[in-house]
Amino acid sequence: MFVEMQPHVGLIEAIKQRRAARAFKSDGIPEVILQEILQLGIQAPSGFNLQPWRFILVAEQANKEKLQQCAFNQRQVGEAPVVLICCGDRRVSNKENIASVIHLGEENGMMTDSYANYMRSSIPEFFTNHPSFGTMEAWTNRHTMLAVAHMMIVAKSFGVDSCPMEGFVSTQVKEAFQIPEAVDVCCLLALGYADEPLKQYGGRFPIDQVCFHESYGESFKLS
Repeated sequence: MFVEMQPHVGLIEAIKQRRAARAFKSDGIPEVILQEILQLGIQAPSGFNLQPWRFILVAEQANKEKLQQCAFNQRQVGEAPVVLICCGDRRVSNKENIASVIHLGEENGMMTDSYANYMRSSIPEFFTNHPSFGTMEAWTNRHTMLAVAHMMIVAKSFGVDSCPMEGFVSTQVKEAFQIPEAVDVCCLLALGYADEPLKQYGGRFPIDQVCFHESYGESFKLS
């Protein structure tokens, strides 16, 4: 079957139209579109290009029902044709992964010897001192959610709805899907085609309520 790979809507409209779907049709997502959602999603940025995100694609009904039991029996998990278990791997700071990232950079012609040496020395120090985060899980969650956000926007551009979910018992999900101890479940992402009107737009606070100028609490302004 031919699948049109041109996005249905542009970037701005995809951002504006995206809503969390509360129910899904049984219609499957064409593999070529699902592949594109994943491929473009992992183009997200990450610190030192360590790419800590890991995604388990759950599509078999028996596995979705197993996941649903770990997620307070929420209907989206059982109904959506695909649910991603979105994880962050705390092991990305080890020497083996750093070497892999350096090699990847070399393959793409952007890695110099000086930058490779900088990565080898700076990354372990950064994670030892962790000046900008409290735990390694907090750091991996940050970057995993960047990729998840990319995926939701890409999905909407192809007419695919989504629902990011944090209602689950992490220990149960990890046990049910053989997730290693050093890998944390960040969220679930249900993907498919909404079966009822999407959740109404709840509005967003104005820019001058959430943005400040030069210092926290200072009135926001653009010259």
